[in-house]
Amino acid sequence: MVTKQNQRKVLAVLAGGLVLGVGVAAVLAAWNDSEFATGTFTAGTFNLEGSSTGNANYSDHNVDDGDTAATLAFTLPTGVVDSMAPGDSVYAGFWVRLAAGTTTGADLVADGTTADAAASSNSEHLSYAIYQLAPGATCNAASATGTPIATGATLDAQTGTTTVTLLEGADATTAGTAVQLCFAVSADANLEQGLATTATWTFTATSTN
Repeated sequence: MVTKQNQRKVLAVLAGGLVLGVGVAAVLAAWNDSEFATGTFTAGTFNLEGSSTGNANYSDHNVDDGDTAATLAFTLPTGVVDSMAPGDSVYAGFWVRLAAGTTTGADLVADGTTADAAASSNSEHLSYAIYQLAPGATCNAASATGTPIATGATLDAQTGTTTVTLLEGADATTAGTAVQLCFAVSADANLEQGLATTATWTFTATSTN
């Protein structure tokens, strides 16, 4: 049987438990808040295109992506017959620019050349030099002077590369300023009759910004 004295002891213990419970709840009820930040990163675009005429007919000529290399229209100097002979030189212009929408400038370099096998062509008897021309110049013997941006003692060799600067367009709908390259190919004294020789030059543009 619980006496009044024992009842007071029990109530005192319960009351103490309630006080302890309130104390624990106060420790656990800490406030917290968070802040979040997000960013979106959109890459620019980059595209080099070329033309063998310098007019509006610019397009991609990336043979690694299945495109066809641009065909250069080589011409002999005035008064020379239409077929090369030992000692002759022929000239062809090729224009390059950064396509509309390109968001950065670029450095362009000649990046190698390939030619038909020497055993069945004149690749070993044809040398070349590539020049950067001033705006509006015609690619011929008179303009193909100064320091070339690339040379080759044969059609499948390359030495003396120099960087060409390309600028992006003023806005997203404008192509960059075109730069004309002038190819001069010369035949040596051992050029063989009747052989057709094909060479392909590669140019690589690297963004600068």
